[in-house]
Amino acid sequence: MLYKIGADIIVLIHFFWILFLFFGAVWGVRNRIVKGFHLSGLFFAILIQVFGWYCPLTHVEFWLRLKHNPGLVHIGSFIVHYVEKVVYLELSQTTIFIFTIFLCVFNAWIYLRKGKRISYR
Repeated sequence: MLYKIGADIIVLIHFFWILFLFFGAVWGVRNRIVKGFHLSGLFFAILIQVFGWYCPLTHVEFWLRLKHNPGLVHIGSFIVHYVEKVVYLELSQTTIFIFTIFLCVFNAWIYLRKGKRISYR
């Protein structure tokens, strides 16, 4: 039972990590530590795409699910089941790579735009 709960928690953490990668620049403009963490996460996301790796959170979740019960097809809660649908979209590797590049460009734009706005005050 603990493995199942752990896997569900990992899926939620993964979901919030993805949200942080999308919207972290908004928070990172105001906080230098968050900015460093966010830019490091974006860099790691690009590395994952370039080398065809899986996110470490995915490996942890799969390991926990395997430890819980390898025979079950769906072993998460109702909410986690739908969060997994968002986290693990069935897209081609090329499409995911393009979205990752777009994500990095979008966040760079936010950082540069906010930086210019702050410097004019």
